[in-house]
Amino acid sequence: MTTLQSVPTLGTRPADGCATTSRAETREHLSKATYDLLVIGGGILGISTAWHAAQSGLRVALVDAGDFAGATSSASSKLLHGGLRYLQTGAVKLVAENHFERRAVSRDVAPHLANPLTFYLPVYKGGPHGAAKLGAGVFAYSALSAFGDGVGHVISPAKAARAVPELRTDDLKAVAVYGDDQMNDSRMALMTVRAAVASGATVLNHAEVTGLRFTNGRVTGAELKDRLDGAEFGVTARLVLNATGPWVDHLRTMENPNAAPSIRLSKGAHLVLKRTAPWRAALATPIDKYRITFALPWEDQLLLGTTDEEYEGDPADVSVNEKDIAQILDEAAYSIRDQQLSRDLITYSFAGLRVLPGGPGDTSKAKRETVVTEGRGGMLSVAGGKWTTFRHIGRTVMNKLAALPGHPLGEDMEPISRLPRKLPLPGISNPNAVAHRLLVDGGTPGPRMAADTARHLATHYGSLSFDIARLANEDPALAERVHPDAPEIWAQVVYARDHEWAETADDVLRRRTTLTIRGLATDEVRAKVEDVLGRRA
Repeated sequence: MTTLQSVPTLGTRPADGCATTSRAETREHLSKATYDLLVIGGGILGISTAWHAAQSGLRVALVDAGDFAGATSSASSKLLHGGLRYLQTGAVKLVAENHFERRAVSRDVAPHLANPLTFYLPVYKGGPHGAAKLGAGVFAYSALSAFGDGVGHVISPAKAARAVPELRTDDLKAVAVYGDDQMNDSRMALMTVRAAVASGATVLNHAEVTGLRFTNGRVTGAELKDRLDGAEFGVTARLVLNATGPWVDHLRTMENPNAAPSIRLSKGAHLVLKRTAPWRAALATPIDKYRITFALPWEDQLLLGTTDEEYEGDPADVSVNEKDIAQILDEAAYSIRDQQLSRDLITYSFAGLRVLPGGPGDTSKAKRETVVTEGRGGMLSVAGGKWTTFRHIGRTVMNKLAALPGHPLGEDMEPISRLPRKLPLPGISNPNAVAHRLLVDGGTPGPRMAADTARHLATHYGSLSFDIARLANEDPALAERVHPDAPEIWAQVVYARDHEWAETADDVLRRRTTLTIRGLATDEVRAKVEDVLGRRA
């Protein structure tokens, strides 16, 4: 067993004023100010809306009962995609719009956080779709993306197996090829929080809403409790937005105890496995007429999923069970060799809840649309949507705010149409150039950085990697790896604490780094991370 090195000087927060505002100071700001907009819910919908609202000139507060992107927004399939399956339902306009947003994010907004990924659609004898149909489908799909990722086409099984060695070739007739993009959803969300704060928003995680404030029957804020130290405080706002995802109806009943359910939930489970061979493409294998199972090379691992079944329990209790594991592995076995699907290779599993409009029918066929409603107390609730269109959803909510009768926010807002259409997220850069500089000189004069660490920093922080490199150069202990088998270094833990609102070990290990998904969040690692988090000014 490898023992972690001792890190004696590990990251005491500096007293030079460069650290972020303390929780106590943030609570005081939230308590004393009157905000134009209070966003409750720090998933990507709430974060995106807070970002756009702050850009529009509104005074914005954002709170979440857990961590930013702590639930569904960090439990996605990690894709920015046009939605190939939507073509089957004739939703051509929707696919084109999704492609526009995907390209905007991956090329103009966050090229440092998204990367292109080639997808293979295997066509097996007796499968739900034929080669001609899938070939035509991927061609149309690429056309709707203006052929920005190449032309969708069909290749031979032998050629596909060279890029995906674990591809099962028995009864494989052909492979259709198309392109989409991939990301680390937790990192994308955190950078969007940073963008909101840079635009003027005040944010606080681990702050639970215990009740709503009312003035003459209108919702004018919320009562909150800091889940870390129990401190109670309140926030006053002219308008409150409920963006709590799977908990949206819970908050709606705080406004109106008789509010009828507005959503239903679909559970999506995923497995993360160690790879037995390099993968240069992803697999998207049709299971039936509507469903596809993914096998994605991601963070040096293999991501499998997802399931899609109605969920009626407490959103806080969603988890991966034995049935989910068996289903994911069984469906993956359609196109992946058995040696890659051993349970011994599983390093992590996670499940998220898709928020769907209320109504009957199979959840796998339901539209992933965004619904915005107004309650009797004037609180707005937003639910649904998908990661690919997070910027569009933020703009949609802002347009809804501007059009609300009786609300003066529209007079104070810069029209969303006048804002930069593709405003970049912090750290925007060419990750290859950043990684090269980190390799050459560590980002600043000092020791060279390991290649895997340099690449990891460049694709998770962009140009902000140089801030982490400076920490490592100033304190050699911070240049050490958190775990010998992961690229992360201790400077990232200090950076997460001081600049990314990390308050708990899970905040760091699951969402600011990849240690948990790699199966490396050992008790020893967790104890050291908690020690770093406790060293605050």
